Amino acid sequence: MDEMPQARQQVRHPKLAMVSMLLGAFVGMFSETSLNIALPKLMAALQVNTATVQWLVTGYMLVIGIVLPLSSLISKWFTTRQIITFALAAFIVGAIISAMANGFMVVLIGRMIQGIGTGLILPLMFAVVMQIFPPQKIGAVMGVCALVIMFAPAIGPTLTGLILAKLSWRWIFWLFVPFLLIALVFALTSLENVGERTRPHVDVLSILESAIGCSGLVIGASLSSRDGWLSAPVLVALVIGIVVLALYIHRQLNLAEPILNLRVFANRSFAIGACLVMLDFGIILSAMYLLPMYIQNGLLLPVALTGIIMLPGGVINALTSAVAGRLYDNVGAKKPAMCGFLIALVGAVMLALATPHSSIAYIIAAHVILMIGCPLAMSPSQTSALNSLPGMQSGDGSTILNTMQQIIGALATALATSFLELGRQAGTGSMAARFTNGAHYGFYFTIVLVVIGFVLTLLMQDKSKSSDLE
Repeated sequence: MDEMPQARQQVRHPKLAMVSMLLGAFVGMFSETSLNIALPKLMAALQVNTATVQWLVTGYMLVIGIVLPLSSLISKWFTTRQIITFALAAFIVGAIISAMANGFMVVLIGRMIQGIGTGLILPLMFAVVMQIFPPQKIGAVMGVCALVIMFAPAIGPTLTGLILAKLSWRWIFWLFVPFLLIALVFALTSLENVGERTRPHVDVLSILESAIGCSGLVIGASLSSRDGWLSAPVLVALVIGIVVLALYIHRQLNLAEPILNLRVFANRSFAIGACLVMLDFGIILSAMYLLPMYIQNGLLLPVALTGIIMLPGGVINALTSAVAGRLYDNVGAKKPAMCGFLIALVGAVMLALATPHSSIAYIIAAHVILMIGCPLAMSPSQTSALNSLPGMQSGDGSTILNTMQQIIGALATALATSFLELGRQAGTGSMAARFTNGAHYGFYFTIVLVVIGFVLTLLMQDKSKSSDLE
């Protein structure tokens, strides 16, 4: 009888080794979405406008997007325990800084420090799974990781809404600390070092180009809601971002050991799948940024009720994500992705047609429909993209997808804010009516992303055709 294949690296307690990273990833993803519902209260408490407060979302994602592509390099210079311990400690420090802040800038600094923690934990968690579990168990463990990551955004808005109904906004950040302290204890006691420290050459210029290029794009898009797209600060930031990113891409394509192996985009299936994942992530984050603010400022509903309204869509998102991945094995990626974007289009159009007098049932239905469509397209597209890459390139592809998701998420949130402000200024009538008009403009942007995504699915290969080619 053949022996079952063993894990690449033996550790004493693989399940206990994962606890610190699972808790850290849960808090990181919870933090990414939970703050959206608190933005109206934060605007009032910190005396800032919509264009400024959205930096608490985009700044967090921007730091994650800068740190993520460096995770592979960092893991070759430091041990697993050192990286995870540092990441959790950074998140704890950032959360405490934000919780104790007396002004917007201090809250933002705390948020950006938190982003360092999330950016280090997410990619390392998946890398460790591949090393410490045998092949026959990796699928099940990956499913647990995915469920943890999707469950956090599902309950985030609801839990935050309930907290804000009774307590100060500061308690959102204090809430992170006990979970992170528990994770830190597990990291120090149960996490073993995985992988080998090879200490490769560090291309400092690539790191600087990546940080400056991504920051330029996000800063330009974020300033547009305050200064206008044709203003000097916006144009300067966008031009710097585009030029430096072009230099970064050229450098990565010509380096013997690039920080990000962008050559994988020469693979047509990966390129299409990656673009679909980016668009889908942009749809989710733009809609999830706009919807809580519309419910509070357009429908004039309290924050606790806002969280409850967001819960069904969040749960459906997590459940659909769990099911959608299996569809790829049976029917391939094209059909689920096409259906997903069509369903998402119905939900986005419903949200764009909402009024200050729309019923709660209508908003929940629109949100649920959107949250069925988005994960239905997301999971098969992501699997299709990564499965099209041979061997070690799948790791490069995973890093690229994780990195681009955060940058696209930050850009989508910034653009949604810009359209929200444009619509508010063009609106007439009461404050609620003007805010609703702004939300409409933001949801129009979401609809454009959905349509582009659907058109791209037409370029995907059918499962039958791809199997014929093999």
